[in-house]
Amino acid sequence: MADGPNERELKREAASFAAESGSDGSVAREEGAPPKIGAEPPLPGGAAAPGWDARGTATEAVRPDAASGGPSETGAPAEGGTRAFRSGFVAIIGRPNVGKSTLLNAFLGAKVAIVSPKPQTTRNRIRGVLTEDRGQIIFIDTPGIHRPRTELGRRMVDYAYGTLREVDAVLVVMDASAGIRPEDREIVARLPRERERVYLLINKVDLVRKATLLPLLEEARTLYPFREFIPVSAVTGENLRSVLDVLFRDLPEGPAFYPPDVRSDHPETFVAQEIIREKILHLTEEEVPHSVAVVVEGWEEKPAIIVVRATIVVERASQKGILIGKGGRMLKEIGRLAREELEAIFGTRFYLELWVKVREDWRNRPGLLHHLGYRREP
Repeated sequence: MADGPNERELKREAASFAAESGSDGSVAREEGAPPKIGAEPPLPGGAAAPGWDARGTATEAVRPDAASGGPSETGAPAEGGTRAFRSGFVAIIGRPNVGKSTLLNAFLGAKVAIVSPKPQTTRNRIRGVLTEDRGQIIFIDTPGIHRPRTELGRRMVDYAYGTLREVDAVLVVMDASAGIRPEDREIVARLPRERERVYLLINKVDLVRKATLLPLLEEARTLYPFREFIPVSAVTGENLRSVLDVLFRDLPEGPAFYPPDVRSDHPETFVAQEIIREKILHLTEEEVPHSVAVVVEGWEEKPAIIVVRATIVVERASQKGILIGKGGRMLKEIGRLAREELEAIFGTRFYLELWVKVREDWRNRPGLLHHLGYRREP
């Protein structure tokens, strides 16, 4: 049995966490103008969320047994001429900063995972659901696999590897602009050799010359018997349609697990805390982004407005000062940016109330990790 925080410790940590009133002025209350109803939040870098047409220009996937070939097949029609409905769970794994979350958003044509140029942005497993006439894919974006230095880091890596036990297919993502690194090799070495549906995506091909891709693909062939080798760009949409074609071809026949209009199965409170954390990642530097957690303590839906009360947790008083800023300016800016994106996502007005609390070394305290939602992998 895995050792974890006992019930007494969990209750003590939770009570301590909730007891602090925040009456020191570390709260930011911010309300804004009505949003543009139905507006899509932009993807990172200012690029609009890609639609299906943008992905229609994708070139072919590279099969391991062929030097070149035409576009991937999308699966033979079932008996009687009707194409079978295919479905399954697909893990997206790789080291930090290879573009896994950006890929997930691009596959769905909408933002369901936060992104930032800082490593280890994703801390939980993020599910994104893509439904088409030919089937349904549930993508699972996992934390970047790294050599952890904290208990939080160990749990993040456990989340990533644990996902491999639960899925029908695996997309291993590498960064074309960085080449194949030792960390990539370590990840591939832990993949079960008997898996049938493991695909290599070489991302960020928009950042390199095409001539550099062939040696990279040749090197990748020596690492693992991948079913496909597909150069892609999450930013431009190159080859993303080919990835979907390959998955819908290879996934087993099965039912739809979610209604067709569902994009993610995370609750609204999770979306809110991730959006708030994303704004902190973009506005702060050095050790602050890695030392921040966000938990939504209250969500109240009123006529024409949603009131959210959230706590930002840091490890040191100096970090708290940075997040509050002079005269509370930084905290208000975090609240303003988060509110604007939440209004665009939910199509209604938001009122955010943010507090900052110090919990020393929270990333190594099992009770606090549990309270903040980072539970140990069973």
